[in-house]
Amino acid sequence: MKNAIIIFCVFALVGFGGGYLFSQSGSQEQATAPDNAATEQTTQDPEQEEKVDAPAPTAVTAEGEIFQQKGCIACHSIENLGVKGGVTGPDLSKAYVNVEGKHGKPINEFLKQPTSAVMSTVIGGNPLTDDEINKIVESLKIASEK
Repeated sequence: MKNAIIIFCVFALVGFGGGYLFSQSGSQEQATAPDNAATEQTTQDPEQEEKVDAPAPTAVTAEGEIFQQKGCIACHSIENLGVKGGVTGPDLSKAYVNVEGKHGKPINEFLKQPTSAVMSTVIGGNPLTDDEINKIVESLKIASEK
């Protein structure tokens, strides 16, 4: 029994350690990929060099700025505003139209007192001011119209 526990612990450490190293190497590759492919790439033939521009960084629109400031993009994207974010929560492009039907209250009321457990916890820990709610609602209205 003692040997089984030791073997389990060793395999658990190796498994978690390997998973950690694998996830770290993947994030380093993603972080350095734009630098490696930045402005020039060479083809097989050294006489024919082809220049490739790096993709431009995604600029957050004025409408999307509030979502970045309040940390909404950790879980949500707003595709219609060009805001790339997390995938844990739904895309908010149509939230202005859909929230009332889904949660039983208009979006400005939902942002004050969310009816979903996750959003209650998130907003409860970092409440929005009336001005922030107005900015978010206006931005989501713009997103829904695109």
